[in-house]
Amino acid sequence: MSEARAVPGFEERREPGLGRSIALAAAVHLVLIAVLFLGLSWQSRPPDVVAVELWSAPLAPSPKPKVAPPPAPQPKVEPKPAPKVEPKPEPRIAKPDIALKEKPKPKPKPEVKPKPEPKPKPNPKPKPKPKPNPKLREEQARRQEQQQLQKQLHQELAREQAALSVAREQQLIQQQLAQATAAADAKALAAWVDKIKAKIRGNIVLPPGINGNPEAQFEVVQLPTGEVLTVTLKKSSGNGALDDAIVRAIRKSSPLPKPDDPSLFHRSFILHYWPFEDKDP
Repeated sequence: MSEARAVPGFEERREPGLGRSIALAAAVHLVLIAVLFLGLSWQSRPPDVVAVELWSAPLAPSPKPKVAPPPAPQPKVEPKPAPKVEPKPEPRIAKPDIALKEKPKPKPKPEVKPKPEPKPKPNPKPKPKPKPNPKLREEQARRQEQQQLQKQLHQELAREQAALSVAREQQLIQQQLAQATAAADAKALAAWVDKIKAKIRGNIVLPPGINGNPEAQFEVVQLPTGEVLTVTLKKSSGNGALDDAIVRAIRKSSPLPKPDDPSLFHRSFILHYWPFEDKDP
C-alpha cells in the first residue's frame, strides 16, 4: 500500500501538555504508594505499654496525681525526590502481607454436667413362700385346739373357784347370821318360857309326899291369843298327883303369856317342868 500523503495545512501535530500530565500522574501515584506504605507500617507497631504501680496510699500525705506519659513523637515524612517519569503501565497495588494478630479467644468453660439422680433401688423380690406341709398344719391345729381347751379349763376353774369362794363366804355369813339369830331366838324363847312357867307356878298346888325334884314334860297346844286348847303328858314325873296338879295349873294359866317377838310364837311346844323352882335334881 502506498503511504498517504500529507495534505498541506493538516500535518500531524503533538500536544504541548502531554508530557507534563504524564509526569504529574506518575508523581501522584508514587506519593499515594508512599502514604499507604507508611500508614500500614505505623499500624503494625505494637501499642505502647503503660506500666502503673499500685501502692497503698499513706494516711498523712495526699496522693500525687498521676502524670500521663507524653505521646510518642510521630515520624516525620521526608519528601523523596521525584524520580524520572517514564511512561509505564499503572501498577497494581498489592496488599501488604502483614498478619494482624488476633486476640486469643477465651477458652470455653467446661460445662458442669448435672449429677444424675440416683436410681431408685429395685424392690427386693419376695421370697417364695414354702409350700405348707399338711402334717405340720394338722399338728399346729391340734396344738391350737389343746391350748384353747387348756385356756377354757383354766377360765372355768377360775370361775368355779371364785363361785366357791363366794358361796363359802355367803354360807359362812348365813351361818353366822343363823347362829346369831338362833342365839337371839333361843334367848327370846327362854324368856317367853320363863314367863309361862312363872304363871303356871303361881297357879299350881303341889301335893304332899314329893320326893326330890322330878321332871315332867307336857305338849301344850294353844291359839295365837294364848288360850290353851290341849295339854298332853309326854313324860311323867313318877308321881301321878304331881302330874295332875301340873295339868290343872297349865289350864288355869290360860291364856298363856305371848312372846315379845311375834315371829317366835309357836302354836305347839314342849313344856319341861320341875316342881321346885325348875332346878335339875
